[in-house]
Formats: sequence, C-alpha cells, structure tokens
Amino acid sequence: FATDDVPHLALDGRLGGLVHPHDGQCHLNDNNEYTTLQHDYPSLALLGEKLAENNIFLIFAVTKRLYDFTALIPGTTVEILDQDSKNVIQLIIAAYNNIRSKVELSVWDHPEDLSLSFTATCQDGNPLPGLRKCADLKIGDTVSASPHLPHVINVSCVLLAQKMSEFTIKPVGFKDRLEVAVDYECDCGCSRNAQNNSIICRNLFLAGTYNCGTCQCEPGYLGARCECQEGETSNMFLSACRESEGKQICSGRGECSCNQCLCYESEFGKIYGSFCECDDFSCARHKGILCSGHGECHCGECKCHAGYIGDNCNCSTETSGCISDDGQMCSGRGSCVCGRCQCTEPGAFGETCEKCPTCPDAYVKMYAYVLRVFCRLFNSGRLADNETCQRQCKDHIITCVRGPDALMVLLAVVGSILLVGLLLLAAWKLVITIHDRREFARFQSARSRARYEMVRMSLTQGITAPTCMLAINRG
Repeated sequence: FATDDVPHLALDGRLGGLVHPHDGQCHLNDNNEYTTLQHDYPSLALLGEKLAENNIFLIFAVTKRLYDFTALIPGTTVEILDQDSKNVIQLIIAAYNNIRSKVELSVWDHPEDLSLSFTATCQDGNPLPGLRKCADLKIGDTVSASPHLPHVINVSCVLLAQKMSEFTIKPVGFKDRLEVAVDYECDCGCSRNAQNNSIICRNLFLAGTYNCGTCQCEPGYLGARCECQEGETSNMFLSACRESEGKQICSGRGECSCNQCLCYESEFGKIYGSFCECDDFSCARHKGILCSGHGECHCGECKCHAGYIGDNCNCSTETSGCISDDGQMCSGRGSCVCGRCQCTEPGAFGETCEKCPTCPDAYVKMYAYVLRVFCRLFNSGRLADNETCQRQCKDHIITCVRGPDALMVLLAVVGSILLVGLLLLAAWKLVITIHDRREFARFQSARSRARYEMVRMSLTQGITAPTCMLAINRG
C-alpha cells in the first residue's frame, strides 16, 4: 500500500464524528472494503501491539523523513527510497539485515506499581544499565538482558501482597516469551535478626538498622552505610563525582548525592553513566538524522547496524552495485566505497568504471572479446579447444546480425532520392503557383483602377464644357 497522504492516528477520526476508539479488530471484507465506519483511527500503541502479536516487522520506505515513528513502534525500521525507486531491493536487504542483527526486549502488561529496568550485556561483554537491546549481531553471537525489580512505587506492600501481578517479557519479532509472576514478600525471614543501631550503619551522630544485609537509615540520612546526610556537600563527596581532576561535577549534567551522580532528565534522550558522561543523542548525524538511521547512539558513538560503517553509519558495505558486467569489482579500475565505485584509473568513468577509452587494458579486453567471438561462432582462434571454449566463454552470449542485402540498399537509396526529388518538385510547383496567383491578382487590381480613372476623367470633361458655354451666353 502506497500513499502520499499524511498519517492519521487516534483522535483524528473525531473530526468526522467517529467517537468510538478502535477495537483492534480487522473490519475488511473479502473485497478489502471497510464494513464499519464507527471506529476512530488506531493509535501507535495499538498498532505496535498488533504488530508484536503477529510478529510483523514494519519497514518504512520513504523518499523524505517527515514523521519518525520508529522510536514509538518497536521493531520498525525506516529507509530512504530513491525518487525512481531503483534501490528498493537494496533497501529491503538492508532493512532485513538491520532487523536480523538486533534483539530488543519488550514488556507486556507491565504492572504500574513495579519499577522494572534492564541491563543489557552485548557482544563486548560490558553491562549497559538501562538498555534492553543489542545491535550489530551476527550468527553465533550471544547476548543477555537482566531485568531488575528494585522497589515498589508508592504502594503499600501489604496491599500488593493480596493480589498476584504478572507480566510478559518477549523479544520483538520472536514467538518466544517469558511469563513472570510476582509474589510480594513484605516480611523476609532475615528481618527477625535485624540489628538496631548497628555499627555497620553508624555515622557520626546517628545510626541505622542493619536488616537483611542492607542499612535502613534514620530519617535525613542516606548512603549504603548511612554515611551521608541529605543536602550535605563536601570536597570528599564531590571528588567522587568527578571523572577526573578539573572536570565538572557529574559532567555538568547531574547532581552529586552521596558519592554518586544523579543524572538530569533531558528532552533529547537519556543521560547515563557513572559521571553522567554518556547519552544516546550526541552522536554524529547525516542530513540531520542521528547515525543516519542505520545505527544506535551509545555514549557519543554510533554503533552501526549490519551492512553499514562510518562515524555516522552512512556508508553501506553492500558491493552489488559495484559489480560490472564482466563480474569484476568496478571493472578492475577502481574500488567500491560506500556502495559506489570510485575510479582510480586515469580516464575511467561510469557507474562501474566500465568506460575508459585511454586505459591500456581497453585493447586487451577488445582482443579477448574478439577471441571469444571466434571461439563461440566459428570454433577457431586461440580458444578453439572445446574445453577451453566452454570453460571461458560459457557465460558470454554473442549474437551475430546478418549483413544487409546490397540490392535492397541500392533500391532504398534510389527510391529515397526519387522521393526527395518529387517532394522538392512539388514544393517548387506550389510556390510558383502561389506567386503567379498573387501577381495575377495584383494585375487585375491595377487594370480595374485604370478603367475607373478613364471613366471619371471622361465624365468630368463632359460636364464642364456646357457650364462654360452658359456663362458666356449670360455675359
């Protein structure tokens, strides 16, 4: 399905009186016609849910980026399509490699009272807190993602213990899933051995309670050992929040609280790291697009998807467009860079450097072609041996065109000359006829004027003479 219309989402249908939300069902009949006009457009969340339920990957092939829905719909990719759509095959291959090379976890039916986070461990083996996907994967790579449930959000544990909470973790685009059932333990067995005013949780003034391996600090104190007081700042604490001497506290993008940085929230993306030194939006861009749309931004560096390289992932490693007709890379006269041939041989040009009138190997290739012609058509020449001919010339299709008939050429030339002569003669006759008619009309007009002048003069002389005689008689 292709359209140049703007996208329609939920609440757009209310302008036309469609007030019922979309029910997530298909309302098409056998003729692909809608059977109901009572539901609003689906929302992005509903669209993403239905795509995930059916394990469908959505590929946006656009000529210009106007709306970026890839961040809102899991498992979607976007590729730039040429105006003439000549790169549609490469686009599908690149999108497939992109989909195949990354794994992302999604959470369904996430309980609102639980704070769920992930730590992804990708190919390099380094844990990445807060991330739930890995990219640039190859066959045989092993990655992992660990979920964490650190605490309950503003809800009494006793109330939560009375109900069962369940949620599902599944990789996007796969049928596998993990169903998790949460049981709330509000009173652990180790809490019976809690140590009040424990020396482990002691500070200068007050102490905390050591319970189940952690310190429960008195109000106003925090830290793993209750060593910090809220609002307290000291050089000892601040130095632990600097990446190195002379650097800003928490890289200027967070607050130092008890020897650790609490990173600010940003409207552009996520800020993370021990010193808030990393983010997912400060990577190189190409035409305003982060990592060219072919990679993920990790701590200021683009992690390119499979099939792309470069600082901003705008360089394709696909070489199919650099293969010339003879099967060589850039006709042997250049190198394939970012999916395009860069000709290095002086005088070579063309999409695959196939044109080079001044190249030394141009005559060699012509001679080789002549040998193949003799081999295939006349079974003669240096490649006349049957095995050699079949081995080296099997992929070359040579078509011989029969020479022209001399008599037909002669008749065609004579006929063309006669036809051109007749056309010229007819044109000359037409011009002469038009000229004669104009001259005859001019002659007739001059003759008529001459007759009119003679008659007028005769009439004038006949009337003037009697008038003069009358004048004399009166005198």
